[in-house]
Amino acid sequence: MKSVVGQEQHQQQQQKQQQQQQQRGKAMERDTCLYKDMTIPFIPSSKSHSNHPHHTTPLLLSMDNSVAPMVITDYGFQKPAISSQKNPSKGGWRAAIFIIFVEMAERFAYYGVAGNLITYLTNVLGQSTPTAAKNVNIWVGVSAMFPLLGGLIADSYLGRFQTIIYSSAIYLAGLLLMTLSVSVKSLRHHRAVFFTALYILSIGEGGHKPCVQTFAADQFDEDTVEEKKVKSSFFNWWYVGIVVGSASAILLVIYVQDNVGWGIGFGILAAVVTGALLLFLIGIRSYRRQRPVGSPLTRVMQVLVAAARKRRVDQTRYGRAAFLMDDDEDGGAVEGGRGGRSLAPTNQLRFLDKAAIIDDIDASTKKRNHWRLCSVTQVEEVKLLFSLFPIWLSCLTFATVIAQLSTFFTKQGSTLDRSIGPHFVIPPATLQVCTGITILTSVGLYDRLLVPVARKFTGHPTGITMLQRIGTGIFFSMLTMGVAALIETKRIGVASEYGLLDTPKATLPMKIWWLLPQYMMIGMCDVFAIVGMQELFYDQMPEEMRSIGAALYISTVGVGSLMSSAAISIVQAITSVTGEKWLGTNLNRAHLNYFYLVLAAGSAVNLIVYIWVAKRFVYRKPEFDYPKGHRNEAEVA
Repeated sequence: MKSVVGQEQHQQQQQKQQQQQQQRGKAMERDTCLYKDMTIPFIPSSKSHSNHPHHTTPLLLSMDNSVAPMVITDYGFQKPAISSQKNPSKGGWRAAIFIIFVEMAERFAYYGVAGNLITYLTNVLGQSTPTAAKNVNIWVGVSAMFPLLGGLIADSYLGRFQTIIYSSAIYLAGLLLMTLSVSVKSLRHHRAVFFTALYILSIGEGGHKPCVQTFAADQFDEDTVEEKKVKSSFFNWWYVGIVVGSASAILLVIYVQDNVGWGIGFGILAAVVTGALLLFLIGIRSYRRQRPVGSPLTRVMQVLVAAARKRRVDQTRYGRAAFLMDDDEDGGAVEGGRGGRSLAPTNQLRFLDKAAIIDDIDASTKKRNHWRLCSVTQVEEVKLLFSLFPIWLSCLTFATVIAQLSTFFTKQGSTLDRSIGPHFVIPPATLQVCTGITILTSVGLYDRLLVPVARKFTGHPTGITMLQRIGTGIFFSMLTMGVAALIETKRIGVASEYGLLDTPKATLPMKIWWLLPQYMMIGMCDVFAIVGMQELFYDQMPEEMRSIGAALYISTVGVGSLMSSAAISIVQAITSVTGEKWLGTNLNRAHLNYFYLVLAAGSAVNLIVYIWVAKRFVYRKPEFDYPKGHRNEAEVA
C-alpha cells in the first residue's frame, strides 16, 4: 500500500515539476533575448529601478532556434553572454613595451625632420621665413591628415599589425631618399627630390600613426579589472615614450644637422627606424591582434540609409515599436582578446533610432536587409562618431597654437644669444626639448599626485574626466599665447634699444632662455589636451573604428597646422592693405607679438565654445560590460 502511495506522490511531483518547467519556458519565451534576427516589442520593466530612462524589458522573438546563454544587464535588457576567448600569454605590458619602442623611434625620426625643417628651408633652400613657415605647416597638416586614410585601410582590410609593418617600410624608404637628396651634391632636381621624400614620409605617417597607439592599447583587456585600471595610466606613459623619442631627436639629431651635416643627421633617423622595425618583429608572438571587420564607413552608411528609408515611421524608442537589439556580427574580432561589446540606447540624435525599428516589411522577411534594418548597437556606434565631431571642431584652434612650436618659436630663438660658455652654441630648435622635459615631469606628477587628490574630491576613477582634461589644455593654450606675446614684445624692445630693428640676421643681446616660459607652457598644453584627446578618441569610438578614432585625433593637429598656414596668409593680406605688413621676412618688424595676441583671443573664444559643446556631450553607455570578478555599473553622463 505504501509503495502505491509513494508511486502516486512521485508521479504528482513529476507532474508539478513539468508544470513549473512549462511556466518557466513560457516566461523565457516572453523575456528571453535570442541572439540572431529578432522582433523586440518593448514593455515596461518590473524591476524596482524602473525610474531609469533606459530601464525597459524587451520581448524578443527569434526566427532562429538557437538560444545563447542569457545575462540581464543593468538596463533591464536580457543579452546573450559573450564567450571570452582571451589568451593570458598574450598582450599586457609585455607586448605593449615593444610597440612603445616602435612609437619612440617613429617620433625620434619625425621630430628629427620636423623640429629643424624650417632651418633647412631657410638656410639651405633659401626660402623666406613666412614661406618656410607655411611649407612646414602644410607638410605637418598633410602628414596628420593621411592617418584618416590609413586608419580606414587598417580597420577595413589589412588590420593594425600589417598596416604598421607596411607603413614603417614606406617611412624608412622616405628617410633613405631624404638622406640621399641632402648627401649627393650633384643630384639633379635636388629640391624636388627632397620634397618628394618629405611627402613619402607623410604617407608612411598615415599608416603608422593611427595604428600604433591603438594597437598598443588593444593589448590591455577591458574585461579584466586589473588591465582596465592600467589602461588610463597607459596613455600617460605612452605619451612619455613619445616625448623621450622626440626630445632625444631634438638634443642629438638637430645638433648633428646644424654642426656636422644634414646627411649624417637624416642617416641616423633611418638607422633608428630600421632597428625599431626589427624590434617590433621580435615581439610578434606576444601581440593581441584585431582582425579587420570590413569598412566601418559601410556600417555608418547603413544606419543613415535605413533611418532615411524609415523617416516616416512614427513609433520610436519605448512605445509599441520593435527594435533589433543586436546581432552576432560584432563579436569575435580579436585574436586572443575580447569580442565586441553592445551599447545601450541613448537619447542623443533620436532620428537615427528609426534605423533599428522593425516594421512590417522587416518582419515579413526571413533574411535581414542591412541597408533597411540595423541593430541598436550599430546605431549607437554612429551616434558616438557624430557626437565626437563637435569636440573635434572645438580643438582646432588649440592645434593652431601648438603649430607655432616648430615655426615662429624656432625663428625667434635664432635671433637670440644661444651661447653656452665661450665656444658652444645650441641650435635654435633645441629649446623644444624643454617642452619634452616639462611633459615628462608633469605626466608623472599628474599620474601620481593630481589624479589621487582629484579622485578624493570628484570620486572619478581618473580624477577628472577626459573632457575636463582637454578643456584645461585649451585654457593653457590661451595663456601660452599671451605669455609668448609679452616675451616677443620684450625681444622687439631689445632690438629697438640697440638699433637692430633693420638688421634681421644680427644676434640680439638677449639670452634664448627668455623663451623658456612659452616652451614650458606648450608642454602643459600637451599634458592635458593632447593626452586627453588621445584617450577620448580611443575610449569613445566603437571598437572596430578605433584606428579611425586615433586618426581623427591626429587630424586635429593636421587641420590646425593648415589653419596656421592659412592664418599667416590672411594676416599678411589684410595688413599689407591697411598698413605695415605683419609676418614679413624681417622678424624684428613682423609684429609677431600682435599675431600671438590674435591667437590668444581666438583661444579664449574657442574655450567658451568648447565648454558649451562639452556640456552637451554624452559618454557612451555600455549595455554589457562586466569585467571578471566585478560588475560595472553603466556610466551615465
